[in-house]
Amino acid sequence: MGVSSVAEVAVVGGRGKTGHAVAAALGARGVVARPIGRAEMPDPVAALQGCEAMYLMAPNMAEDEPALVTSLLDAARTAGVNRVVYHSVSAPYAPGMPHHVGKAVSEDLVRRSGLNWTILQPCAYVQNFLSGLRADEPAVEAVYDLDQPFGLVDLTDVGEAAAITLLDPSHVGATYELGGPALVSVRDLAAAAERVLGRPVRLAQIAASDWAAGPGASLGERERSWLLGMFDYYDKHGLPCGPLPLRELLGRPAHDLDTTLRAELS
Repeated sequence: MGVSSVAEVAVVGGRGKTGHAVAAALGARGVVARPIGRAEMPDPVAALQGCEAMYLMAPNMAEDEPALVTSLLDAARTAGVNRVVYHSVSAPYAPGMPHHVGKAVSEDLVRRSGLNWTILQPCAYVQNFLSGLRADEPAVEAVYDLDQPFGLVDLTDVGEAAAITLLDPSHVGATYELGGPALVSVRDLAAAAERVLGRPVRLAQIAASDWAAGPGASLGERERSWLLGMFDYYDKHGLPCGPLPLRELLGRPAHDLDTTLRAELS
């Protein structure tokens, strides 16, 4: 393991749930996390000044992620921040999911940035299902096949992996796919939630057309179209993601469904 001299990390997107997980893991290691968001974007160089590293994460479904990444990489170079860890996604090279492709293009920008880079490719979070599980009548709903395989991962583990790679220079030049300890389905997640809660959990597959006319109707056309593309991909292929890179980074197995849900729902 390399020795880090990092005292403060700029966490772009640091006020969202992933940013909070990264900040918590950095704080546990005595490192200051400086959140960078919309308020700081008018002057990103000033926002990054004084940080030794940057965790670079775009907003979910960003319209032009490569443009945002380009501006922040330029700002990092100007501000003297030469270490960047980019938050990508599992299976970025998937033409059926335009927001994934934006991350694939951004990965190339990071690799050619001249900075000391690492790329993390996390799978979907277990935490994405918590709102339904915290309802008075807990439920798990998905707009895709309930039995397709996913490498669902605990967001806490992703935060830990981010801190580890930010602070250890031996990870420079590496790309890591981050999946949970086993391939699981949405049906598996609902079963785990029933074990943890000790009560039935309603499980339902929502038709894409019903989602588009219901929850998706309030979204803009681009975002709705992109999400429908993602649901279609998930319906046909899931999002499998292997467990080994995350296990090696953490030095332990990643949290399984029961462990994650117990921590979140207790």
